[in-house]
Amino acid sequence: MTTRVLLSSSSVFPEPTAAAFELAAALGYDGVEVMVWTDAVSQDAGALRGLAKHYGVPVLSVHSPCLLVTQRVWSPDPWERLRRSAVLAEALEAPTVVVHPPFTWQRDYARSFGEGLGKLGADHPGIRFAVENMYPVRMAGRRFVPYQPSWDPTDTGYDAYTLDVSHCAAAQTDALVMADRMGSGLAHVHLGDGTGEGRDEHLVPGRGTQPCAELLGSLAGRGFTGSVALEVSTRRARSRADRENDLRTALAYTRRHLSTSVDVPTP
Repeated sequence: MTTRVLLSSSSVFPEPTAAAFELAAALGYDGVEVMVWTDAVSQDAGALRGLAKHYGVPVLSVHSPCLLVTQRVWSPDPWERLRRSAVLAEALEAPTVVVHPPFTWQRDYARSFGEGLGKLGADHPGIRFAVENMYPVRMAGRRFVPYQPSWDPTDTGYDAYTLDVSHCAAAQTDALVMADRMGSGLAHVHLGDGTGEGRDEHLVPGRGTQPCAELLGSLAGRGFTGSVALEVSTRRARSRADRENDLRTALAYTRRHLSTSVDVPTP
């Protein structure tokens, strides 16, 4: 099975969600991951279906609004946001919803997070809720973890995971080791590079120091059946042409290394 390569709508920011479909079609991506945020189009199943049909590019994953800046999209209740993400994914026939671990101040949500994901999975049997690895935050020379119970979801254990390579770089942990820890639960990949300097960078793959090529080459041997979404930052691009060039380069890199399978040693 050929691994499909998606363009995250976050990769075109500050352009709107619609631009992700336009660029994905123009550059030859297999689909789009919709980051649900304050852009009304990102929240609207009808609008997203229209874009997918117009550009011939399906939505294959939905990123639930769980960033700091999206805490009031749809509802201040994180369970309601996650439920509506699942409904949106079902309407778009997208098999994956990406979700972050709870923030430390979301005590009730964190306390019931694992059980709640199980209930949502039962209510939406066609959807995999893939919990994403995050990273500690460093401020004023101090390090703290804003997630409960951990920035690393494998510390708790869930049915499905999203492996974010840029977040591994920010956490200064090995993405290949993280993939091993996720095991058969590895359902989705966010691909973006980093320098390992303790900050989240989302560089074009190949422009940092992370084992992006090795990870891509190992996916077939891991029995991976999900998608790889390019989640790279182009907000500093000086023009649309520069943004297109970055996203074209990212796609070519990903396809090239996905085609080079390597054996994966048993952990």
